[in-house]
This record gives sequence, structure tokens and C-alpha cells, in this order.
Amino acid sequence: MTIPRNSFATLQDQFPRARLIEGDSGFEKLVAQVVGLVEAPQRGFKLPLDLQGTAFQERVWHALRKIPVGTTVSYAEIAKRIGVPKAVRAVAQACGANHLAVAIPCHRVVRRDGDLSGYRWGVERKRELLDHGGAKVRA
Repeated sequence: MTIPRNSFATLQDQFPRARLIEGDSGFEKLVAQVVGLVEAPQRGFKLPLDLQGTAFQERVWHALRKIPVGTTVSYAEIAKRIGVPKAVRAVAQACGANHLAVAIPCHRVVRRDGDLSGYRWGVERKRELLDHGGAKVRA
């Protein structure tokens, strides 16, 4: 599998100290699992994740991973679930700091009124991921 040059540049920008190399068959299997997560999110994701965030961000991300496929919750609900009900804005910021799209499903978090709000990779992509996962979202 060949990764397009612009993808390499994006990865190198995001991880400037990393040495990027072409993958072997084991790597290609990992990539296939990631693609499988996008294509069939109900199957789940069994790969270990290298989470790099603050303790608060990691608590939020852990809560996000517990949101079932096909459902959405509000930022306020996530704040309650992690025991800090007034930290709604901080929860939204933790979602924005998430670098592991789909594996940490911040796309399943919506505003209290059910509307879609900002998403690191664009609201249209958020809508597509939710639609693909079977979640009911407002038009």
C-alpha cells in the first residue's frame, strides 16, 4: 500500500520527530483494521491506543470510547459522566484536542439540543460518520 505524498507531509507535520517509513504486511493489517472501524464501527476497535493528553483529556476520551455506535450524547452529558458537570467547555476542548478520529469517537458528541457543532475534521465529516454509524442526526 502506498500512502499519498500529501498524507506523509501531514503526518510529518503532526509528528515532526517521527521517522516515517513504508509499512510491512503487519502494518497493512493494522491499517485495514482502522479502515474497518470506519466501514463497520459496530465491530469495535481492538488496537492499543497511544493517548497523549492531559489527565482530564484522557478521562474525556475514555468516556467517549464508551458511547455506543449509533448513539450520540451531549457535551454536558460527558461532563456529568466524568464527574465534572460544569466542565462542558473543557469537554468540548478535549474533543477538539483528540488526534485519533473514529478510534476516539468525538463525532458522537453533539450539542445539548442535538445539533451538530464544531468538529476537528469538519462538521460534514462528523455528519457522515454519524450517518454511517446509524445515529439519527438533525438535517
